[in-house]
Amino acid sequence: MTQTYDLVLRGGTVVLPWGMEATDVGVRAGRIAAIGDLRTAATAETIDCTGLHVLPGLIDSHVHLREPGDAAVETIATGTKAAVLGGLTTVFDMPNTNPSITTREKLDWKRDFVAGRAWCDIGFYVGAAKSNIAELAALEAEPNVCGVKVFAGSSTGDLLVEDDASLEAVMRSGRRRISYHSEDEYRLQARKPAYTTGMPHRMHAEWRDVECAFLGTRRLMALARKTGRPAHILHVSTAEELSYLKDFRDVCTVEVLLNHLTQTDEAYDRLGGYAVMNPPIRDARHMAAAWAAVADGTVDTVGSDHAPHSRAAKERPWPDCGAGLTGVQTLVPLMLDHVNAGRLSLPRLVDLLNAGPARVYGLVGKGRMAAGYDADFTVVDMKKTRTIEESWIASPCGWTPFAGQSCTGWPVMTIIRGQAVMREDAVLGEPLGTPARFAP
Repeated sequence: MTQTYDLVLRGGTVVLPWGMEATDVGVRAGRIAAIGDLRTAATAETIDCTGLHVLPGLIDSHVHLREPGDAAVETIATGTKAAVLGGLTTVFDMPNTNPSITTREKLDWKRDFVAGRAWCDIGFYVGAAKSNIAELAALEAEPNVCGVKVFAGSSTGDLLVEDDASLEAVMRSGRRRISYHSEDEYRLQARKPAYTTGMPHRMHAEWRDVECAFLGTRRLMALARKTGRPAHILHVSTAEELSYLKDFRDVCTVEVLLNHLTQTDEAYDRLGGYAVMNPPIRDARHMAAAWAAVADGTVDTVGSDHAPHSRAAKERPWPDCGAGLTGVQTLVPLMLDHVNAGRLSLPRLVDLLNAGPARVYGLVGKGRMAAGYDADFTVVDMKKTRTIEESWIASPCGWTPFAGQSCTGWPVMTIIRGQAVMREDAVLGEPLGTPARFAP
């Protein structure tokens, strides 16, 4: 009997869990229905993918969309539009908004708010605070929550949990994997008086030095082992941490940021405040260690840590300038360029930006190019060369630290549940993003 599909992606090189194959993908009712030779299949729509690679929908598991907050900098609508323009089908949004997402009521507001506004699917972190430790077990079990986020250093608002007793209490409230910003707050504050307004921007990496990050991670690993609570260390930025964490795979997974794979400390001299982020961009030794950790499997996920600020905030003197960089729209093009430069394979990129986030966070229905999974696809032209321009950036802050950088490899289509939402830089239809689902 002839099978009928809503959509067939025909003739592309499909990145499957078991390798890359020139094949077709059939979609029915928003899910992958078949993978194979579908040339004779009946279909309502066909997309010719000849010469292109079809990836499972890529995921940025670390973004700050700033809503509620400052709409002049970013919103859920603009940030998710940036995501689909950059080839992403799902993002996980951080809780350090204004106000922070720390209660059931605030989480409910955010879940309801995305309807008709989000261009891609979205998961939500809930923030740990000393005031909500007893509620964290219930909050992490709420639908659409990707996990708890703990700021063990460098927090905003009321989200700082810096002492061991409070960190252990957080770990004992619930069971799912906790995501951590790992810098030692005590070391940060002790060293802060040595640095004054107007010092060179590269002092950022000296103040928030290797030991600041490494000490924070050592403390967290001791507590994770003590409590048995699994951890995900976000934006690991030092060679020391990456070496150390290989001995904690029983309780820890690892994220590295695109910035730490792409930029070194020369960026401070070139970009000034537009290179300032936490943890900081470091020297070439740490970048080399990050790539070695990608190659040997230590790294589970790569994210953008998209954290926009206004130009005025970024152009204040250091250390008063805003810390955080835009990145959700440029993550995929820059990672494809790294593939073309031979730094990783396309299947490894898919592991880091699709299967890895699904595995670490328990994402349901996504994370695999296989029958029955959501029909989310990132279609890329690996031969297309293009320069990143600020005029392309959808975030209202309007800037990127990668302006002027040439990329070979570019997303040309973003498909969510069988619906094309971006094609050749055109955003299509109306926002159809929904809250992502996670295993309880």
